[in-house]
Amino acid sequence: MTGPTDLPSLPDARFAGLLDEAKALQASTVALRRTIHRRPELGLQLPETQQAVLDALDGLPIETTLGTTTTSVTGVLRGSQPGPAVLLRADMDALPMPEDTGLEFASEVPNAMHACGHDTHVAMLVGAARLLSEHVDELAGSVVFMFQPGEEGHHGARHMIHEGVLDAGGTRVANAFAIHTFANLPTGVIATRSGPVLASADSFSVRVVGKGGHGSMPHSAVDPIPAAAEIVTALQTRVTRSVDVFDPAVVTVTRIAGGTTDNVIPETAELEGTIRTLSERTRAHLRTEVPRVAEQIGEAHGCRVLADVVPGFPVTAADETETQRVLDLAAEVLGAERSQRMANPIMGAEDFSYVLQRVPGAFAFLGACPPGVDPAEAAPNHSNRVVYDEDALAYGVAMYAAYALDSLRR
Repeated sequence: MTGPTDLPSLPDARFAGLLDEAKALQASTVALRRTIHRRPELGLQLPETQQAVLDALDGLPIETTLGTTTTSVTGVLRGSQPGPAVLLRADMDALPMPEDTGLEFASEVPNAMHACGHDTHVAMLVGAARLLSEHVDELAGSVVFMFQPGEEGHHGARHMIHEGVLDAGGTRVANAFAIHTFANLPTGVIATRSGPVLASADSFSVRVVGKGGHGSMPHSAVDPIPAAAEIVTALQTRVTRSVDVFDPAVVTVTRIAGGTTDNVIPETAELEGTIRTLSERTRAHLRTEVPRVAEQIGEAHGCRVLADVVPGFPVTAADETETQRVLDLAAEVLGAERSQRMANPIMGAEDFSYVLQRVPGAFAFLGACPPGVDPAEAAPNHSNRVVYDEDALAYGVAMYAAYALDSLRR
């Protein structure tokens, strides 16, 4: 037996052959991914997906706990020695949209599709659970596997936090890591950054109430349409004039509706949109500013305005130490050419942000561009035609496992 002073160096002891081990699991990883892809489920209640995860974990030395408010699965793998806990997350829900990929394992459920790669996330995390179960003697502490429903706007991570996922290992989770497949990066590339990785996402609605009338006599009505149009323009101007250019924000009106025909001035017009920011300071400012601008413009037009902002996900902000750990591991396990530090954040949003508000951690994109396709031309996440290179799954399995092994080194 090797003593504590003559252990081989960490790369030799922990990571030599780790990618090969992940590739050896490829058949089962792909099979699980395709099973889940065929039967996508939406929101917080995913019974088929939950059962698929439980079946895949069966026989492993992993303690599982089911959610009470959602169909979440929390797994705990306890190392051979006591120590801290590290959390690995995979989201499980699909999007409410049709699939037009033509894949042989395409969605069998109308208007539901795994267009954001969550099926690949689940398969990779199960693969990591299998791989780490073979390395349990090397772990001093616990690995918490967080299989989360409801990432697509349903705050599933918050539900799991409230139900104790951050304490599932018997001690508070010390650090956390999540991977997101991305069709617009070359296969196997890990891209991440510290600080804001993804934006916050809040939604707003504005209802402009005037007085209906005849289209030929606007003077006898109070027309909400010009007020609504001015609100759209003013919101864009307000962002550029009240938000620091070095702390960027996006306010986008995504829906505008009003009227029923060409010769009737309607009583109401409606707007909906999204607010994206990279800091909580700017987020708070715009959550106040959007209703204020809408209400005051409406008043100038003689209209009443009902404005509401619905809070969404906070900023996904990664810890520098954990981010550097991921980049170093990617270089060591996958190859230096596959480790990339992102220059800029992405204005999409993620509810892993709730975990990173409480625990230092990292969030990384994993390239999965289809073979023979320019990453810049690949159908993006949330497209009805997005396709992921399944060869990328082994890289994700290896990265999840390496992060846990590195975090819980004896």
